[in-house]
Amino acid sequence: MDKENSRLSHLDDSGAARMVDVGSKPVTQRTATAEAFVTMQPATAEAVRNNQFAKGDVLQVARLAGIGAGKRTDELIPLCHGLPLDSVAVGFDWVEPTRLRILTEARATARTGVEMEALVAASIAALTVYDMCKSVDRAMRISDIQLLSKTGGVRGDYRRPD
Repeated sequence: MDKENSRLSHLDDSGAARMVDVGSKPVTQRTATAEAFVTMQPATAEAVRNNQFAKGDVLQVARLAGIGAGKRTDELIPLCHGLPLDSVAVGFDWVEPTRLRILTEARATARTGVEMEALVAASIAALTVYDMCKSVDRAMRISDIQLLSKTGGVRGDYRRPD
């Protein structure tokens, strides 16, 4: 294994994947926020805003999907720890007439962070918007899935630079 990989916590000394042992880490309040964007055609955005899809309310279904996905992150990402989540929240904001921002926040009182839970929630909420709207707009684009901030833990807080 090269020097660069020796800093990756999910690799053992031989380079094999491993789950990090967090047993000795302190239990602290952890939070993470993430975002994703869905860009769509004007008619699609209008239909989402006016709840005109036969499948149901696009944003409410996407909210439930994001929350559920955040809660099940350890089942989706192989080396993630199962966490006793205090909350997962999913919100929506139209930043442009055809560009929907999905903002998520995950909270836990635990030994490891909730960054992946916030990112998975944002990703699955965005995919759900796509799924709900694909019958009228297959050209939608999901983009800019990213961690915005995290708090708690031994490495301290992080905030994405503007």
